[in-house]
Formats: sequence, C-alpha cells, structure tokens
Amino acid sequence: MDNNANTIYGDIINNNETTNTTNKNENIIKSFDYENTAITDTVNLIIVDSIDRNASDIHFNPTETGIDIRIRIDGELRLYSKVPDYVKKNMITRIKILAGMNITESRIPQDGAIKQKIQDKDVDLRVSSLPTNLGENIVIRILDYTMSNKGLETLGFSETNLQKVNKMIAEPNGIILVTGATGTGKSTTVYSILQKLNTIDRNIITVEDPIEMNIPGVNQVQVISDIGLTFATSLRSILRQDPDIIMIGEIRDDETARIAVRASITGHLVLSTIHTNTALNTIERLLDMSVERYLLGTALTGIISQKLTKKLCPYCRGTRPTTPYEKNVFKRSLNLDINEIYEAKGCDKCHEGYQGRIAIQEVLLLNQEIRDAITNNMKKEDLRELVYGTGTITMLQDGLTKVINGDTTFEELVKAIDIDDSDLTGKGLTESLEIAEKNNTVLENTEEFKEINQKNDTDYEVFNFDFLNK
Repeated sequence: MDNNANTIYGDIINNNETTNTTNKNENIIKSFDYENTAITDTVNLIIVDSIDRNASDIHFNPTETGIDIRIRIDGELRLYSKVPDYVKKNMITRIKILAGMNITESRIPQDGAIKQKIQDKDVDLRVSSLPTNLGENIVIRILDYTMSNKGLETLGFSETNLQKVNKMIAEPNGIILVTGATGTGKSTTVYSILQKLNTIDRNIITVEDPIEMNIPGVNQVQVISDIGLTFATSLRSILRQDPDIIMIGEIRDDETARIAVRASITGHLVLSTIHTNTALNTIERLLDMSVERYLLGTALTGIISQKLTKKLCPYCRGTRPTTPYEKNVFKRSLNLDINEIYEAKGCDKCHEGYQGRIAIQEVLLLNQEIRDAITNNMKKEDLRELVYGTGTITMLQDGLTKVINGDTTFEELVKAIDIDDSDLTGKGLTESLEIAEKNNTVLENTEEFKEINQKNDTDYEVFNFDFLNK
C-alpha cells in the first residue's frame, strides 16, 4: 500500500468518523459512503483503521440486512460498522481475493492469509470463512508480533517469575510448556523465548500450523495434514536433523505429546503450547495423553501458565476503597490489608479506562521433589500442595499484585480467573487462598516480608511480591 493510498484512506476516515459513544452495543464506531467509495478502498480502510485502534480481530457477521462488522479491542468485541445488503457480496468477495481464497466456493469453510505492508508496518493477517444460514461469516485475525521482538522482559513477568523462565531456557534439555486458552498470548511468549535462544551456535527447528512469524536463522516447518505432514511425522524427521532446540506449535494429540517428551530426554530442549489453565492441570493433561509418568517426571522442566486482562489507562485511572469481599481476598491470599485500589475512569486516550492488555502468570519451575511426586503417582491433593506450597506464585497472587500496582482492576481479574462472590466459599478459590496462606505463613518472620507488610496505602504505586519465592 503506497503513501498516496494511505492519504486517501486518511481523508475517508476524517470524512466518515462518527462520534464514539459509551454504549458500544447499539452505536457504531464508523460509517462509510458505499455509493462513492470503491469496495477495495473500503475494505483496506477497515483493516487499516482496525489496526490503528489496536484491534486483535475483525468480524464480518452476515445478517438479514447486510453485515455487522465488529472489532475486538482489549479482548472485547465492539460494533464497528453496519454494511447494507447490496454491498454484502462484494465485500466478502474482496476479502477472499485478498486472502487468496476460492471466491466461487461458499459452501465449505476456508482459511487464507493476507501479508503486506500497511502504513509502514509489516502486518500478518489470518482469514477464516465459515458458511452460515445468512451467508459467509469472515473473521480476520490481526497478528502483531512486535511484543515478541521486544523480549521476555516486556511481557509482564514479575522479577521472580522472569528469573524462573530464564533458568528454564538455560537448561540443555527438557520440555517447557506455555499454557492458556486461545488468545492468551501463548505464541507471543514462545516466540519471545525463541528470539532469546536464537544464536549462531544453536540449530533451532520449529513445526507449526500455521507458521505465525518468520524468524531469520530458524528452520520452520509448516504442517500440511492433507499430504501426511503432521506434527508427529515432522517431529520424527526433525530428530534426524541434529537439532538443539525444537519448537512444536501446539501439542494436540497423544502421539505428539509422547514424541515431544521423548525428544526432550534425548538431549533436546523442547518448547510447545497446550490448552490448559494452570500448571497442575497441565501435568494432569499430559498424563491423560498417555505420557508415561517416569518420562514426564524426567522430561518436564517448567510450565508457564497465563491469562490476559485489560490494562488500566495510566492517564486517567483513579482510586476507590476496597469492598469487604476484596479485603478478604487480599488478606487471605497475600496477607496484606489493602484499603484502596485503582479503578477505570476513561479519557480520550483509552477505551473506557483501559488501554491494551497485560498478562497474569503462574510459573512453575520443577524441582526434584515435584519430579519424584509425578513419577511416584502422588495424590492430586498432595501434589497441589507440593506445587503451590514451595514458592510458586499463583495466578491469583500475581493478578492481585498487578491490581495493587494499578496495572489492572479487581473486576478484570475476577473475569480472567472466573471467580465471583459465591466462589469465596467454593472449592477452587478456597483451595487457592488456603495454599497461598500456608505459603505466606513460612514468610511472616522474614525481614523482607515485614518491610513490605508495613507499607502504607500510598506506598503501593510500584512493587511486587517476589519475596513470595524466597
């Protein structure tokens, strides 16, 4: 896209910009002059403007009257624009042409990609079509890996958790897993690790579906299941390529899990992702995938679990008193009396008080005691206490720390870890709080704990609970 085109699109934005309202479910962000603007320019404008608004996805949802365009900003879908019915077919066709998809086929799902330079930024877009009763539903995922290029230090890890991650990747062999639901930044974390490990003296090979980011100096293999090039078959060949480090895009099945674990105990460092919520869930999931206990106990080096929450806007955030429920959670989880926390306000630099997203993390670096417990089939309850009672900062503790620091709000943390008022007496939160409380009991007499515990509310601007792992 050339500079002249960008200027034209900028003029269209200025001419068609509508007032943003707080009721995002009923009011559109933008309208377009479809009578006088070519559909090619309109589609490009939608993509460019969505990127400028830091959207992660663009949804083209067919309706009886046309298309509802929605964009996901900070993890939340917002109604962007409405497209009239007479433009519907042309808009879908244009997107499919850009993505290299078959425009004559609308009965089956298709996948495509758009890679080009837009406004001096290299943008990688993944496009997916799905036939529905009202027409084809198109979703464009905007992949921006600038965070991966900035390094592990920029991903929101506390000092203690970052030290654990650096210890993991310094190991010559073993398997490191990054876990979380779809869209929680797993790929960003994995690519950040690969960037740090990518040196001239290491042979790094990846097997991915799809290859999401091209890394110079790394041999990347694209899975093509239709011709039999699966994760499992690729891994077997990779092991004959003298690799030092292997990255598997995702562990999806039992065979891939077993090969990955076996590769890690034969002198290779293996990185991968898996869809689980916590470190303990990850161990259980791998055992369910028929990975032998003695192999898992030997191979597993560490687990990085993460979720994303909205990040508070630093320009307009305010403070409010904590509720009795919040005080109880802070006290039981961190053993601190917190009387005031930050809240979202809203200004012209953010989206209703939030600007971007931040990760809350749980990092488990396995020691010999945990390895032996896995191998010896320790009961789940005892393994839980062992995992979380030996210095592992829970996701709840990490999130509460970021609430105190003003990085996010308690409300957003509750959404991310799926708790509400009723969960205070429920098994999940209660276990987490009790384990954290046991963890803190050991620390109460340490000088560093006393120093932080004596802080006033005004001292909570910037600090973290790295002492929990000491």
